Amino acid sequence: MSLLRVGSSVAIIALAVIWTVIVLAAESQWQVLAALVVAAVAIFAFSRMRAGRDLAFTLNDSGPSIIAIIPLAVLVVAFAIHQDHFQLMMLASVLIYGIACVGLTVQFGYAGVINFAGAAFFGIGGYTAAVLGSTGVPSLLTLLAGGLTAAMIGCIIILPVLRTKGHYAALITIAFGLLFRSFLEVNHTLGGPQGLKVEGASIAGRSLLNGIQLGTLEPSFYFNYVLLALAAFTLFFLLARNLEKSWIGLNLDAVREDTIGASVFGINVAAWRIFAFVAGNFLIGVAGALFAMMQNFIAPSNFTFSDSLLMLSIIVLGGIGNLWAVLPAAILVVVLPEKLQGIGEYRIFVFAILVVLVLRFRPAGLFPRSMRQFRREVGQ
Repeated sequence: MSLLRVGSSVAIIALAVIWTVIVLAAESQWQVLAALVVAAVAIFAFSRMRAGRDLAFTLNDSGPSIIAIIPLAVLVVAFAIHQDHFQLMMLASVLIYGIACVGLTVQFGYAGVINFAGAAFFGIGGYTAAVLGSTGVPSLLTLLAGGLTAAMIGCIIILPVLRTKGHYAALITIAFGLLFRSFLEVNHTLGGPQGLKVEGASIAGRSLLNGIQLGTLEPSFYFNYVLLALAAFTLFFLLARNLEKSWIGLNLDAVREDTIGASVFGINVAAWRIFAFVAGNFLIGVAGALFAMMQNFIAPSNFTFSDSLLMLSIIVLGGIGNLWAVLPAAILVVVLPEKLQGIGEYRIFVFAILVVLVLRFRPAGLFPRSMRQFRREVGQ
């Protein structure tokens, strides 16, 4: 890999980090809108420049060590805003939604399994954390339990999905999401419409609600949740990326592209779709449990169908199947609507225009996934 290619890639990533800090710290709607315009122009320009192609090549074809970019970039952003509670909470939320969208990428981007109930599985993880938090179960085990509970329920939901195709499969997941929220609202054991209090996370007996001392710096306690969410995101990102590049990813690609062709070549289509759905829901459940711990409260209103669409919009806007696009798209989808609160309901209008423009002019997403290339060398 040439030094010029590495240098151009580092420069683009540094600019992206600076842009993220500016957006998180922005207090004026005009500053946010200006940053959005700058991002749109930059993405359009870099997609047509060699530097943009070099960055895509570096991210997709480099070894596992390239993933170190993620914690380095996030830590730079976190230290830049280390004293602001709201900004750090938004950064942690971006990472948590990023974990959930890695799970959706495994389902939809790799195996082509439609899931419009992402918020429901997110809520399953959250309510699992609420129930276990009062029993004294360690936080890390609670996170795993949230993922396992979502995965087990996913094993049941996938059965009717396997017997349907296209929009019928989507309707099953939509129905499950609606039923899940209705179940929560009428179940007074789980708090009913008022919701439940959730115990904050603690690691090695230390509550994350207590701030930490970093030399002369005294970051907000949300800095702890940024670190925990960053560790979880980096781990699951690494696992999903290795899965994509392995023979498992090859089978999932075959199932997504042509189920009949895959079955002809001996691939068990049903087994791989089950695997993708269950594995993806595990990640979504872990994200939901972590989100509940950070918020210290959950209610059925946190897990609506619109929240499922928000998760799907992240992977669609970023680029279906492209793991590297998850965090940039999550910043656009999670942070921008919050930063545009001052313009009221018009922020939804701005976001809708953004989605329409992306789907019209870049239907493969802002950062399309580099697909596998199969070729046979002539004469070899």
